[in-house]
Amino acid sequence: MDEIDQSILIQLQENARISMTELGKKIGLSTPATNERVKKLEDKEVIKGYRAIIDPEKLNKNVTAFILFDTKQGKKFKDFCKGQPVVVECHRLAGQFSYLIKVVTESVKILEEFIDATLPFGEPTTLIKLSSVVEYKPFIY
Repeated sequence: MDEIDQSILIQLQENARISMTELGKKIGLSTPATNERVKKLEDKEVIKGYRAIIDPEKLNKNVTAFILFDTKQGKKFKDFCKGQPVVVECHRLAGQFSYLIKVVTESVKILEEFIDATLPFGEPTTLIKLSSVVEYKPFIY
């Protein structure tokens, strides 16, 4: 991966809806060359997809929490998390905790119900988000 590929990735992380013409202008390539580069990055699965970033508060999802979880029931816990609509991320960790879960929900009551449902799997430690200082920052190369 060269500097042009890195520039493409930075630009697409900033705005995935940018036209190939505009992207080409920003990185100094023709539209066909830009298309070819992006296609190669997609084929190699460096670019795995494109998504809309939704503001949860606009959907009345005003509570975001991060739950550190220690469990000895990894498979069952992963399956449980996959089936929970309030879980938007679940990461396996090394260290003191087994998993980090991001939960987005309408209320603290629903968060509490989710936490209660996790108790058969192990010990949760819950942190409620107050604000976000950095979100969706492009990777720096």
